[in-house]
Amino acid sequence: MSRVSFLYEHVPQVFARYVTAPTDTGMRIQAAPRIVVLGIGNEQWGDAGFGMRAIERLKAGWQCAPHVEFVAGGIEGRALLPLVEAAQRMIVFNAADFGCAPGTLCVRDGDDAIRYLGTRPFNLHQMDFADTFACAQLKGCYPRELVVVGVQPLALDDYGQGLRPAVSAQLDPAIAIACRWLRRWHARPRPRLPSESAPTR
Repeated sequence: MSRVSFLYEHVPQVFARYVTAPTDTGMRIQAAPRIVVLGIGNEQWGDAGFGMRAIERLKAGWQCAPHVEFVAGGIEGRALLPLVEAAQRMIVFNAADFGCAPGTLCVRDGDDAIRYLGTRPFNLHQMDFADTFACAQLKGCYPRELVVVGVQPLALDDYGQGLRPAVSAQLDPAIAIACRWLRRWHARPRPRLPSESAPTR
């Protein structure tokens, strides 16, 4: 028996911190926690499209480590359940009722973010996502770290219109906040170079 095999068998707590399983080619380092940055909302209804505009801008202008995924969730609701279940950390862009002045950028994290999803939904796509997250919690598979980055909308009934100027002005600040969280999670966000094309997904 080799020295490494002996240690792996008799001192498993040491190896468990760094190794998922032995392989034919050596030891495999534990995978980094999966991080999802998600934009939700309906681009057809004015300020309700803030989350989608934010994730589109983030995807076009930034890139991160391989274990980070940028997802335009739109109004998919329950279809996002597998994504929520698979993520260990999640940032959600959204336009929602934070009880603030219109155009105010707000951040909720941890338990506050989870409580916020369940108690302050005021549009259909947010209610659908709140239900999706609750389902993931019931199954015991949900992000252990959740951050909601959102803006208080001015109007949600402007069908076919874009974001109001006060809401659009919060896109870059929202992305800056998301990048700060990504750096905290060692996701290595950096601006995308002109020669680097954004992913199509």
